[in-house]
Amino acid sequence: MKYYLLGTAAVLALTAGAARADYTLHVLHINDFHSRIEPIGASGSTCSAEDAAENKCFGGIARLSAKVNALRDSLRAAGENVIVVDAGDQFQGSLMFTTYRGAAEAEFMEALKPDAMALGNHEFDDGPEGLGAFLDKVTFPVISGNLDVSQSNVLAGRVQNHVVLEVGGEKIGIISALATDTPETSSPGNSVIFQDDIDSLKADVATLEAEGVTKIIAVTHVGYKRDQEIAAAVPGIDAVVGGHSHTYLSATDPERAGPYPTWVSQESGALIPVVQAGAYSKYLGHLELTFDDSGALIYAGGNTILLDATVAPDAAIEARVKELAGPIEELKARVIGETAAEIDGSRETCRQQECQMGNLVTDAMLDRVKDQGVTIAITNGGGLRSSIDAGPVTMGEVLGVLPFQNTLSTFTVTGADLVAALENGVSTLEDGGGRFAQVSGMKYTFDPAQPAGSRVSEVMVLVGGDAWAPIDPAADYNVVSNNYVRGGGDGYRMFVDARNAYDFGPDLADVTAEYLAKTQPYTPFVDGRITRK
Repeated sequence: MKYYLLGTAAVLALTAGAARADYTLHVLHINDFHSRIEPIGASGSTCSAEDAAENKCFGGIARLSAKVNALRDSLRAAGENVIVVDAGDQFQGSLMFTTYRGAAEAEFMEALKPDAMALGNHEFDDGPEGLGAFLDKVTFPVISGNLDVSQSNVLAGRVQNHVVLEVGGEKIGIISALATDTPETSSPGNSVIFQDDIDSLKADVATLEAEGVTKIIAVTHVGYKRDQEIAAAVPGIDAVVGGHSHTYLSATDPERAGPYPTWVSQESGALIPVVQAGAYSKYLGHLELTFDDSGALIYAGGNTILLDATVAPDAAIEARVKELAGPIEELKARVIGETAAEIDGSRETCRQQECQMGNLVTDAMLDRVKDQGVTIAITNGGGLRSSIDAGPVTMGEVLGVLPFQNTLSTFTVTGADLVAALENGVSTLEDGGGRFAQVSGMKYTFDPAQPAGSRVSEVMVLVGGDAWAPIDPAADYNVVSNNYVRGGGDGYRMFVDARNAYDFGPDLADVTAEYLAKTQPYTPFVDGRITRK
């Protein structure tokens, strides 16, 4: 029988009277690092010199490494068992990735020495070749159980289904799964085959149990909601350490997105803890698991740890970061405009409703090509990666918002295609999907209470520059988006066969920077172009 000790009194009782056969494992975990090698500010973009001077920075690899090493060393010195795991998405999100294409992330992760890393969807942003170059530079296990890479001449034999760690005389099985919509959100190519995540996790559990492994942790990159579904559906797992949704869980902070750990019940009555640690290196997760001598989980606790200015960065790593930052510092520091207030580009807003950053970027896109007869702009909320603080705006901040090097795409589609695109955009609201459509030259209403595919209504388009009219499903419209969306990314398959498509316009970050420069001081706004019922 399994027992789950959740309250403070129970924890004290466990500490005071635990049997010698009990085994405790500390799991230090990160997820969705997204190339935040340098410290970040409150908005998630690279921390400004002013905020750094006032000790308002968070995270960064030097601070993260210092905390991981200090905790790992102190726990081991006390005779405790500890592992370090990464739940994926090291790639994409800063000029460090734009410049070094994963080599910097590989260098610093190799120095951190995690025991295992799960693949995230953004590890495929430069295709299998980009991931292969990363794998060339690291020696720790990189895993993803629901991928078949046997047909890839780059990845075959290099991504493991699972790994078994020997820790304190016990075998710890680490299994993994990656979001099955990765072909829509990144570029794994046709040679990487995705399998059902729950089915593959069940199969890996069965394999490990047949080998006598009784302690099994799923390190996944599928999102908080799916992690809970996995915890409920996969017998034999003892904990889920997740990523992908950037969810901040806490045992103490009332501003959390959920409790740390989040408990999920299986049909058998077993309770499985699910954890995640936000994103961008702002937090380090510390999960504590205790097993009885049969391998049954009897306690789970812990918390996320804020990596603020109270954590001193590792000096050697900090120096190396500055060395790598040198060649791109001039570009990052170049002031291109000014904003009268913070421009909200937060994940929580831009993937759920009209957001200030969505309006800025789509207005900039449309302004750039309006002389070409283009009247509508549409972009995916998931392509907006951070906010911009009030005051002077640097090119580095703009690139932090738009790090993907996407180019402007212009094309022609029908009104019916555009309505289908809007329906796609609101089809994954419950999961915080990045496909949410931010628009310009268009208005629409959506109702989350309706089933996906039937949520959009009252679609209006701007006619003649100053009048609104209902969209005509049979009419043709000239549209601007980014090349990722035009190519079918984030589920926008209705644009793949668009007519008159040109995907090689200027970089979206440059377009946005130029728009900010000519409209400064820019005043962020929302104007009701997207209405949520």
